[in-house]
Amino acid sequence: MTIIGLNIAAFLYQLSLSTGELQVFLYQHALVPRRYFSPSWAIDLGLSPLDLTPFLTNTFLHGGFLHITLNLWTLWIFGPALEDRLGPMRFLVLYLASGIVASLTHAFFNPGSAVPALGASGAIAGVIAAYAVRFPYAWVQVLVPIVFIPLFFSIPAAFFAGLWFFMQVVQVTSELLMPFAGSGIAWWAHVGGFLAGWVLLHVLEPSMPSAGRSAWYNGGPWERPDRTR
Repeated sequence: MTIIGLNIAAFLYQLSLSTGELQVFLYQHALVPRRYFSPSWAIDLGLSPLDLTPFLTNTFLHGGFLHITLNLWTLWIFGPALEDRLGPMRFLVLYLASGIVASLTHAFFNPGSAVPALGASGAIAGVIAAYAVRFPYAWVQVLVPIVFIPLFFSIPAAFFAGLWFFMQVVQVTSELLMPFAGSGIAWWAHVGGFLAGWVLLHVLEPSMPSAGRSAWYNGGPWERPDRTR
Protein backbone atom coordinates (compact mmCIF):
# COMPACT_ATOMS: atom_id res chain seq x y z
CA MET A 1 0.00 0.00 0.00
CA THR A 2 2.91 2.36 0.71
CA ILE A 3 4.41 1.70 -2.73
CA ILE A 4 1.04 2.30 -4.37
CA GLY A 5 0.58 5.48 -2.34
CA LEU A 6 4.00 6.83 -3.36
CA ASN A 7 3.27 6.16 -7.03
CA ILE A 8 -0.06 7.97 -6.79
CA ALA A 9 1.51 10.91 -4.93
CA ALA A 10 4.24 11.24 -7.57
CA PHE A 11 1.66 11.10 -10.37
CA LEU A 12 -0.49 13.78 -8.73
CA TYR A 13 2.59 15.97 -8.47
CA GLN A 14 3.28 15.43 -12.17
CA LEU A 15 -0.29 16.54 -12.95
CA SER A 16 0.28 19.77 -11.02
CA LEU A 17 3.14 20.81 -13.29
CA SER A 18 2.86 22.87 -16.45
CA THR A 19 4.02 21.34 -19.72
CA GLY A 20 7.42 23.05 -19.51
CA GLU A 21 7.89 22.21 -15.85
CA LEU A 22 6.96 18.59 -16.49
CA GLN A 23 9.52 18.29 -19.29
CA VAL A 24 12.27 19.61 -17.02
CA PHE A 25 11.12 17.36 -14.17
CA LEU A 26 11.16 14.24 -16.35
CA TYR A 27 14.61 14.95 -17.74
CA GLN A 28 15.85 15.30 -14.17
CA HIS A 29 14.10 12.34 -12.55
CA ALA A 30 13.05 9.94 -15.30
CA LEU A 31 15.71 7.73 -16.93
CA VAL A 32 17.42 9.24 -19.97
CA PRO A 33 20.09 6.69 -21.02
CA ARG A 34 22.00 9.19 -23.18
CA ARG A 35 22.64 11.20 -20.04
CA TYR A 36 25.10 8.53 -18.86
CA PHE A 37 26.61 7.46 -22.17
CA SER A 38 27.11 10.98 -23.60
CA PRO A 39 28.20 13.11 -20.62
CA SER A 40 28.89 16.22 -22.72
CA TRP A 41 25.33 16.13 -24.08
CA ALA A 42 23.96 15.85 -20.54
CA ILE A 43 26.10 18.69 -19.20
CA ASP A 44 24.96 20.97 -22.03
CA LEU A 45 21.37 20.39 -20.84
CA GLY A 46 22.28 21.02 -17.22
CA LEU A 47 22.04 17.35 -16.26
CA SER A 48 24.67 15.64 -14.15
CA PRO A 49 25.87 12.30 -15.58
CA LEU A 50 27.00 11.43 -12.05
CA ASP A 51 23.48 11.59 -10.62
CA LEU A 52 22.30 7.97 -10.52
CA THR A 53 19.02 8.57 -8.67
CA PRO A 54 16.90 8.39 -11.88
CA PHE A 55 17.61 4.65 -12.04
CA LEU A 56 15.25 4.44 -9.05
CA THR A 57 13.08 7.55 -9.18
CA ASN A 58 11.83 6.78 -12.70
CA THR A 59 10.06 3.71 -11.31
CA PHE A 60 7.68 5.96 -9.34
CA LEU A 61 6.71 8.12 -12.34
CA HIS A 62 4.08 7.43 -15.00
CA GLY A 63 3.05 8.76 -18.37
CA GLY A 64 -0.72 8.86 -18.00
CA PHE A 65 -3.82 7.55 -16.24
CA LEU A 66 -3.93 4.27 -18.16
CA HIS A 67 -0.23 3.68 -17.54
CA ILE A 68 -0.43 4.09 -13.78
CA THR A 69 -3.77 2.27 -13.48
CA LEU A 70 -2.54 -0.87 -15.25
CA ASN A 71 0.74 -0.92 -13.33
CA LEU A 72 -0.76 -0.43 -9.88
CA TRP A 73 -3.60 -2.86 -10.57
CA THR A 74 -1.06 -5.52 -11.50
CA LEU A 75 0.95 -4.78 -8.36
CA TRP A 76 -2.22 -5.08 -6.28
CA ILE A 77 -2.97 -8.49 -7.80
CA PHE A 78 0.44 -10.05 -7.32
CA GLY A 79 1.93 -8.04 -4.45
CA PRO A 80 -0.02 -8.90 -1.27
CA ALA A 81 0.52 -12.68 -1.23
CA LEU A 82 4.20 -12.28 -2.05
CA GLU A 83 4.59 -9.65 0.67
CA ASP A 84 2.88 -12.02 3.13
CA ARG A 85 5.47 -14.65 2.24
CA LEU A 86 8.60 -12.48 2.25
CA GLY A 87 7.64 -9.89 4.83
CA PRO A 88 7.46 -6.14 4.14
CA MET A 89 11.21 -5.40 4.14
CA ARG A 90 12.24 -8.31 1.93
CA PHE A 91 9.39 -7.50 -0.44
CA LEU A 92 10.53 -3.88 -0.59
CA VAL A 93 14.10 -4.94 -1.37
CA LEU A 94 12.87 -7.24 -4.15
CA TYR A 95 10.65 -4.53 -5.61
CA LEU A 96 13.24 -1.75 -5.57
CA ALA A 97 16.11 -3.96 -6.72
CA SER A 98 14.02 -5.30 -9.61
CA GLY A 99 13.21 -1.74 -10.61
CA ILE A 100 16.87 -0.70 -10.55
CA VAL A 101 17.96 -3.74 -12.58
CA ALA A 102 15.17 -3.01 -15.05
CA SER A 103 16.47 0.56 -15.42
CA LEU A 104 20.05 -0.62 -15.89
CA THR A 105 18.95 -3.12 -18.53
CA HIS A 106 16.99 -0.50 -20.44
CA ALA A 107 19.91 1.95 -20.37
CA PHE A 108 22.42 -0.69 -21.47
CA PHE A 109 20.41 -1.68 -24.54
CA ASN A 110 19.37 1.90 -25.40
CA PRO A 111 22.52 3.96 -24.72
CA GLY A 112 21.72 6.66 -27.27
CA SER A 113 18.11 7.24 -26.27
CA ALA A 114 17.25 10.77 -25.20
CA VAL A 115 13.64 9.80 -24.45
CA PRO A 116 12.83 9.79 -20.71
CA ALA A 117 11.82 6.29 -19.62
CA LEU A 118 9.49 6.01 -16.66
CA GLY A 119 7.09 3.60 -14.98
CA ALA A 120 6.87 0.87 -12.37
CA SER A 121 6.49 -1.98 -14.87
CA GLY A 122 10.10 -3.16 -14.53
CA ALA A 123 9.79 -3.47 -10.76
CA ILE A 124 6.38 -5.12 -11.11
CA ALA A 125 7.84 -7.58 -13.61
CA GLY A 126 10.12 -8.73 -10.79
CA VAL A 127 7.09 -9.18 -8.53
CA ILE A 128 5.34 -11.26 -11.22
CA ALA A 129 8.38 -13.53 -11.59
CA ALA A 130 8.80 -14.02 -7.85
CA TYR A 131 5.08 -14.70 -7.42
CA ALA A 132 5.13 -17.34 -10.15
CA VAL A 133 8.07 -19.11 -8.51
CA ARG A 134 6.43 -19.24 -5.10
CA PHE A 135 2.78 -19.64 -6.13
CA PRO A 136 3.07 -21.58 -9.40
CA TYR A 137 -0.37 -23.22 -9.12
CA ALA A 138 -2.32 -20.19 -7.90
CA TRP A 139 -5.01 -19.22 -10.41
CA VAL A 140 -4.75 -15.85 -12.14
CA GLN A 141 -7.77 -14.37 -13.91
CA VAL A 142 -6.91 -13.05 -17.36
CA LEU A 143 -8.99 -10.65 -19.44
CA VAL A 144 -8.84 -10.99 -23.22
CA PRO A 145 -11.04 -8.58 -25.21
CA ILE A 146 -12.60 -10.25 -28.27
CA VAL A 147 -13.77 -7.32 -30.43
CA PHE A 148 -15.94 -5.55 -27.79
CA ILE A 149 -16.67 -8.62 -25.66
CA PRO A 150 -14.44 -9.15 -22.58
CA LEU A 151 -13.48 -12.80 -22.12
CA PHE A 152 -12.31 -13.90 -18.67
CA PHE A 153 -10.50 -17.16 -17.98
CA SER A 154 -8.13 -18.48 -15.31
CA ILE A 155 -4.64 -19.91 -15.78
CA PRO A 156 -1.91 -21.02 -13.34
CA ALA A 157 0.45 -18.24 -12.28
CA ALA A 158 3.49 -20.08 -13.64
CA PHE A 159 1.90 -20.36 -17.09
CA PHE A 160 0.84 -16.70 -17.02
CA ALA A 161 4.34 -15.53 -16.07
CA GLY A 162 5.97 -17.76 -18.68
CA LEU A 163 3.65 -16.49 -21.40
CA TRP A 164 4.12 -12.89 -20.30
CA PHE A 165 7.92 -13.22 -20.32
CA PHE A 166 7.86 -14.91 -23.73
CA MET A 167 5.94 -11.93 -25.13
CA GLN A 168 8.57 -9.54 -23.77
CA VAL A 169 11.36 -11.59 -25.36
CA VAL A 170 9.53 -11.52 -28.69
CA GLN A 171 9.30 -7.75 -28.46
CA VAL A 172 12.97 -7.19 -27.61
CA THR A 173 13.97 -9.57 -30.40
CA SER A 174 11.91 -7.58 -32.88
CA GLU A 175 13.56 -4.36 -31.66
CA LEU A 176 17.00 -5.89 -32.23
CA LEU A 177 16.03 -6.90 -35.76
CA MET A 178 14.15 -3.67 -36.52
CA PRO A 179 15.64 -0.96 -34.25
CA PHE A 180 13.76 1.88 -35.97
CA ALA A 181 10.33 0.32 -35.48
CA GLY A 182 10.15 0.76 -31.72
CA SER A 183 6.81 0.95 -29.95
CA GLY A 184 7.89 3.40 -27.24
CA ILE A 185 7.67 0.69 -24.57
CA ALA A 186 10.76 -0.21 -22.54
CA TRP A 187 10.64 -3.94 -23.27
CA TRP A 188 14.20 -4.49 -22.08
CA ALA A 189 13.26 -3.08 -18.68
CA HIS A 190 10.53 -5.71 -18.40
CA VAL A 191 12.99 -8.48 -19.22
CA GLY A 192 15.60 -7.20 -16.78
CA GLY A 193 13.11 -6.70 -13.96
CA PHE A 194 11.58 -10.15 -14.48
CA LEU A 195 14.94 -11.92 -14.34
CA ALA A 196 15.94 -9.89 -11.28
CA GLY A 197 12.78 -10.87 -9.42
CA TRP A 198 13.30 -14.51 -10.34
CA VAL A 199 16.82 -14.52 -8.88
CA LEU A 200 16.11 -12.32 -5.87
CA LEU A 201 13.22 -14.47 -4.71
CA HIS A 202 15.64 -17.34 -4.08
CA VAL A 203 17.99 -15.02 -2.20
CA LEU A 204 15.41 -13.23 -0.08
CA GLU A 205 12.92 -15.99 0.68
CA PRO A 206 12.99 -16.99 4.37
CA SER A 207 13.73 -20.62 5.09
CA MET A 208 10.84 -22.96 5.81
CA PRO A 209 10.54 -26.54 7.07
CA SER A 210 10.61 -29.28 4.46
CA ALA A 211 7.02 -30.29 5.31
CA GLY A 212 5.88 -26.73 4.75
CA ARG A 213 7.75 -26.57 1.47
CA SER A 214 6.02 -29.74 0.30
CA ALA A 215 2.62 -28.23 1.08
CA TRP A 216 3.66 -25.06 -0.75
CA TYR A 217 4.42 -26.78 -4.01
CA ASN A 218 1.44 -29.10 -3.85
CA GLY A 219 -1.26 -26.49 -3.64
CA GLY A 220 -1.36 -26.16 0.13
CA PRO A 221 -2.64 -23.20 2.12
CA TRP A 222 0.46 -21.16 1.34
CA GLU A 223 -0.80 -20.59 -2.19
CA ARG A 224 -3.38 -17.93 -1.22
CA PRO A 225 -5.16 -18.16 -4.60
CA ASP A 226 -7.74 -15.67 -3.37
CA ARG A 227 -5.12 -12.98 -3.72
CA THR A 228 -5.04 -13.34 -7.49
CA ARG A 229 -8.64 -12.25 -8.05
